[in-house]
Amino acid sequence: MADHLLADVDTLLRETAADVVLPLFRRLDDADVTEKAPGDLVTIADQRAEERISAELRRLLPGSLVVGEEAVAEDGSLLRHLRDGGDVWVVDPVDGTGNFAAGRRPFALMVALLRAGEPTASWVFDPLAATMAVARAGAGTRLDGRPVRAAAAVAPGRLRGTAMVQYLPQATRDRVAAGEGRIGELLPGQHCAGREYLDLLTGAQQFVMFWRTLPWDHAPGALLVREAGGVARRFDGTEYHPADDGRGLLVAVDEQTWHEVRAALLGD
Repeated sequence: MADHLLADVDTLLRETAADVVLPLFRRLDDADVTEKAPGDLVTIADQRAEERISAELRRLLPGSLVVGEEAVAEDGSLLRHLRDGGDVWVVDPVDGTGNFAAGRRPFALMVALLRAGEPTASWVFDPLAATMAVARAGAGTRLDGRPVRAAAAVAPGRLRGTAMVQYLPQATRDRVAAGEGRIGELLPGQHCAGREYLDLLTGAQQFVMFWRTLPWDHAPGALLVREAGGVARRFDGTEYHPADDGRGLLVAVDEQTWHEVRAALLGD
């Protein structure tokens, strides 16, 4: 992949945030926010940003396809392209829509590129923090232009991370609650997967646990963390892939931390 493509998508997300997303932050009317499903919000910022990002990505890679969160809401059959042999973009125009609609941070713009069905590059941009992470498969991750490695492992009793427990099955939720005392600090979550992944890169936390694993929420961040030396796996230890229709994802800064968190919060 040419370096200019990494830079072009970086620029696209920054410009879309500046021109489309941020001008609507804390300026939405009631009519600008609707529900795709109960509790699943979409705003005009999501819709306008996805339209702009999708059109430009197709221009950057002629013949490529886009699987965007809002487009899939209208046509679920688009998900079949996640295992296509060509170039497929996965787009989350505003990750953390609930936060955005409520006028609070964080939220992020996220893109991943799949080639032959495999994650090849990804971008996560938090516009309020002005933080951009970019990864290319086999070439590492850069945070705000500098190479970055996931933070070094810490003792289990000092681990800090997030568990999105509200979506877990009750039995799993009970195991997580029982194991909370075996780690340092269990956070409630920021309702923005993109920011959770960025915090693994900055060292603000060492792990994050999800139940729902929609591809636009996790394809970009999983590649960022893996290319920085981290781990993104299902609870049973299988590697995460954005086309898998599964539940449960544990992401950690390294192999040791992944196993320690799994043992503490999920048991054997």
